[in-house]
Amino acid sequence: MDRFQEMQIFLAVAEEQGFAAAARRLNISPPSVTRAIAAMEARIGTQLLSRTTRSLHLSEAGQRYLDDCRRILAELTEAEEAAAGSFSIPWGHLTVTAPVLFGELFVAPILGEYLDLFAQVSINALLVDRVVNMTDEGVDVAVRIGHLQEPGQQAIKVGEVRRVVCAAPAYLERHRPLHPGQLREAKIVTSSSSQLVSEWQFREGGQPLSVAVEPRLVVTANNAAINLARLGWGVTRVLSYQVASDVRAGALEIILQDFEPPALPIHVVFQNNARVPAKVNTFVDFLVSRLGQDAALNPSMQRPA
Repeated sequence: MDRFQEMQIFLAVAEEQGFAAAARRLNISPPSVTRAIAAMEARIGTQLLSRTTRSLHLSEAGQRYLDDCRRILAELTEAEEAAAGSFSIPWGHLTVTAPVLFGELFVAPILGEYLDLFAQVSINALLVDRVVNMTDEGVDVAVRIGHLQEPGQQAIKVGEVRRVVCAAPAYLERHRPLHPGQLREAKIVTSSSSQLVSEWQFREGGQPLSVAVEPRLVVTANNAAINLARLGWGVTRVLSYQVASDVRAGALEIILQDFEPPALPIHVVFQNNARVPAKVNTFVDFLVSRLGQDAALNPSMQRPA
């Protein structure tokens, strides 16, 4: 077994947090994984992994070696793709990530359009409500909502979304908050994935205003919170694109608009490499063009006249 294969095995073990899982990922036997790791540690002369019956951890040397393995294997892949022409012709596998509901509403249709144009590209869409580490998880392109915190990435702004408070008209007939402070008296339903569970941010007179709320109900998915608000159960806070269709249909009404905080930017993010494969370049251009044309992602077009 050559060293590149050993590196791939070590990388799989570290990312999968286990020998058996790494073996399944690489379609090899668990004993082959064990032998490869043992051979690496013997050759290097230090322990890379600390193993117990319940857990697996990287040693300090193992973490440094993992970072180097990722870099070396990425450079190897880049060299092979360059030789095969992938920097001029879109082909190969592309991994894309976006928040769940945003991905379902906006990104998924664009993926289908792109794949119809480029038959030699396949895509894995990772739709999750967390910030995915693009390097660690092998992501080529990400859609980020909010202010960027990752250095070393290229980012193109494609729009903005508002943070809106909404409820069904039937609920608002019984209790309509006119000031954010009155939300303390409202029935609040929110999502644990929204990071807006216990404290909601507003602006009043040009100054930040923080309001502590006590949700009566916390659910794990934004869709569930929106559905409960739609049914007239209470008030929720979401991003404007998530309820745009409900607002247009009259099922939900946005309130406290004069107190909304600044809109959040939406960026398409990709790795800041010296050479970017054609599959990434073409997809980024396609995604930026489509998202940039969507009125739901332009706050000036979201507010009623």
